[in-house]
Amino acid sequence: MLEWLVALCIVILVVLIWPGSKYFGTESQWDALLQGLGISHPATTDKTGRCASEREGSDGAQTACAGGRTDGKARTVALICKPSALANYLLKHCRTFSNYSPCVGWTWRASALLQSVYEACWPYDSPVQFVRDNLQLSDDGLVALDWAVPSYQKRRRTSSHSTSPVLLIIPNSFGKITRNVLKLCETALSHGYLPAVFNRRSHNGTPLTTLKLQQFGDPADLREAVRYIRHRQPAGRLYAVSESTGSGLLLSYLGECGSSSYVTAAVCLSPVFRCQSWFENGLYWPLQWALVLYQKICLSRYKTVLGETIQTDTLFSSCSLRGLEEALFCQTGHVGSTPAAPAGTSISCNTSGTWDAYWERNEPLRDVDEVAIPVLSVCAQDDPVRGDAQSTVPLELFETNPHFFLLLTERGSHCGFSTQFEGSAGGAVGAVGSAAAPNSGMESRRTNWSHRALLEFFRATTDFFAAEERAKQLAARRRGLGGGAGGRVFRHRSVSTCKRVPACSHNIHAIYNWQRSYTR
Repeated sequence: MLEWLVALCIVILVVLIWPGSKYFGTESQWDALLQGLGISHPATTDKTGRCASEREGSDGAQTACAGGRTDGKARTVALICKPSALANYLLKHCRTFSNYSPCVGWTWRASALLQSVYEACWPYDSPVQFVRDNLQLSDDGLVALDWAVPSYQKRRRTSSHSTSPVLLIIPNSFGKITRNVLKLCETALSHGYLPAVFNRRSHNGTPLTTLKLQQFGDPADLREAVRYIRHRQPAGRLYAVSESTGSGLLLSYLGECGSSSYVTAAVCLSPVFRCQSWFENGLYWPLQWALVLYQKICLSRYKTVLGETIQTDTLFSSCSLRGLEEALFCQTGHVGSTPAAPAGTSISCNTSGTWDAYWERNEPLRDVDEVAIPVLSVCAQDDPVRGDAQSTVPLELFETNPHFFLLLTERGSHCGFSTQFEGSAGGAVGAVGSAAAPNSGMESRRTNWSHRALLEFFRATTDFFAAEERAKQLAARRRGLGGGAGGRVFRHRSVSTCKRVPACSHNIHAIYNWQRSYTR
């Protein structure tokens, strides 16, 4: 008991004194202690405002760094990506990217650990309510879509003829609905979006109707949910946002579906990229202990029925996230069955080969080359959940793939990104493809910087592709739709003889004919 009290005192001492140590020149004395406690130290910046994580050389990567100065030190945000027309457009039109002032000084929000715990655990009095759709899948399993609606709205359902864009939100892989998700739903509603939260099997009160749980990176259930969203809201564009470990599912879906994902653009907030090593290396022990305990509590409801296919004794005696994942999907009676291994078969996980084979099917970046839409990742260098940015963020992916963009901040914690002045200035970021939402009484609340950035990213990418499409149509009209005899005859035709084809935002050809246009 005494050892636990001493450890708790050390943690409290670190998180309270570390933020102020920079002002007294004692920061270097804490480095060894912080590394021993598993807390990554935020990257420093030089006097020119250039991020320490930026790479020098002739690899062709484009890195923009902007930010304000405080007491001679630069607080910067780096946009790391491959040079392209879209990247230049984002730098010009996304002002929120460079307008970030993280909390510093003697405040608990300056601590990455405390900010992460606060965002994950502290309750949030949200003015948003949810209307649930339970979706029965092809194997009789159930997932749920929670549609966010304002509490003042009397009409609980949205018309299928609505042209408002749909924002699909994928929470973390543990099913915890955090403050970040609730605030994102609130912000999206105030900007004219229709937020829908995706809940996996058994997560967040979703009934478990089959002896199958969703594997970490298996997008089959998400694919059916997207198909339902397109059926319910056929006239609205679809955007996707994921937080934390939920980004593994989104990246897997985008990679497997490629240009058939029906998503216009996507954002990953504080994603975990190298998930196998993340499970193997573990977390800072209080965080891992809390996540393991939360997952066990959620699974204990189904202990009896899960005992038919997995070893529940091994499951509930596990002390690590890797142990839980192995007990659920790698041991006897594999729950997340595959065609080669039907449910109920015995699969041994005594060797590392089975664990590696599991991640060959579930690693989020396994099909990253097939992603065909713009994807923005918002990460902080001091993220205590993901770990050190140099070893956990695949910078080479963003430097070589024109579809991926990285906003890397010096501070921000895990899905936190608290600022010194979080006013409601984000109201200027309008919804894509719809009129501004009416005054809902929610505009007075503070808007998270990362939420403003992702909404601005959606607006900028949509505007860019609309301009590209207009330029293509103008060029085609000038050359008579391809030239030749047919083109010359067409130019002498009356415009009234041309049949207009109604634009449909969910038509795959209308959405994805620009998929390579911004890679030039």
